Amino acid sequence: MNLMPFEQSLELLHSHIKSYEKIEKIAITQCLDRILAEDIVALQDYPAYPTASMDGFAIKFSEQDENLDILGMTPAGSMPCFSLKGKDCVKTYTGSLMCEGSDTLVPIENVEIKENLLLIKEKVNLGFAVRKVGESYKKGELLLAKGTKLSYSELALLAELGYFHIAVFIKPVVGILSSGNEIKDLGESLENPAQIRSSNHIALANLAKKLGANAIIFPLLKDDENLVKTSLSNALKSCDILVSTGGVSMGDFDFLKKAMREYELIIDKVSVKPGRHIKIAKFEDKFILALPGFPYSSMVMFSLFAREILNSWLLQEKIHIFEAFLREDFEKKSPFLEFVACNVSFEGGKIYADLKGKKQGSSAIIGNLNHQSALMLAPNSLKKGELVKIMLMP
Repeated sequence: MNLMPFEQSLELLHSHIKSYEKIEKIAITQCLDRILAEDIVALQDYPAYPTASMDGFAIKFSEQDENLDILGMTPAGSMPCFSLKGKDCVKTYTGSLMCEGSDTLVPIENVEIKENLLLIKEKVNLGFAVRKVGESYKKGELLLAKGTKLSYSELALLAELGYFHIAVFIKPVVGILSSGNEIKDLGESLENPAQIRSSNHIALANLAKKLGANAIIFPLLKDDENLVKTSLSNALKSCDILVSTGGVSMGDFDFLKKAMREYELIIDKVSVKPGRHIKIAKFEDKFILALPGFPYSSMVMFSLFAREILNSWLLQEKIHIFEAFLREDFEKKSPFLEFVACNVSFEGGKIYADLKGKKQGSSAIIGNLNHQSALMLAPNSLKKGELVKIMLMP
């Protein structure tokens, strides 16, 4: 069996991925977890003027030893209308602009007022409690780069900048097409012990959503050669990535691998476990991923390959692979690069991986990925204490 090395398969896949240019503008209130499609640059310094960061009195630093005349006040949101000439001060509130001639703010708790005179009981340093011009950002500064995932802080910054509609990438559409005579959909009764309930379409649709895509779940597909071919073609019209499960191995009813020949097949089997029978094809700018039918296999293969496409399109960094110390020996049972479900913990400043609770067996064991499990990359058997590569699941 001619299997492509995993790293080579990723390089080949990336050589076929073009930039993703589908962009929309939506209200800032709808942008949580969306991916920014443009650079955001500061159009001016912020703050544009020296600004008070607490309630107090604006003074000249050099006049702290004197009793100061209180000229008036500058409420937040009002332009200052006083100019300090000497032994003067102005009551100033948090967020207010500092008046002309002032360079320092003395907090209210540091002063005493007698009639209209200010007595400073405790001195402060030059520039105390004054936000400098451009403290938050300078004109021309890149604040958010294209590809930034917009969370609460980024959205607050955009609101501060005055944005209402934001340019974000349209969520790619991932279509899920599960096949097999043995599978039944949610709510359907099993007619005999040989049948099983489909779970792949639920797992993969949610993985797609976690990676910033929208998901379409197509009706389950029976093992019929003509039906498989037609369904594949029709489903592809509605999505950017079409992911099928089942029908790619060596069985008499594995018709998906035949249907894939209608498209530009770029990857046909990879030297990995699980999921070595994976096939990836292209149609125009769209991808078709034909994954194995076992749930664990399909989830791992989706995380390895569909994630690469989506992350590339949405300009997301590869921050999901790191190293950890293995807590126990691991005996590798295949000649392939294995992706083994593991637990990850952080103790004493170190990251550890262990296999506690992970069941040995086929690639059908869904529960091995429960409890925020990760994947350990095992190119060979591994020893306790060895530093191993870990891949986080989406």
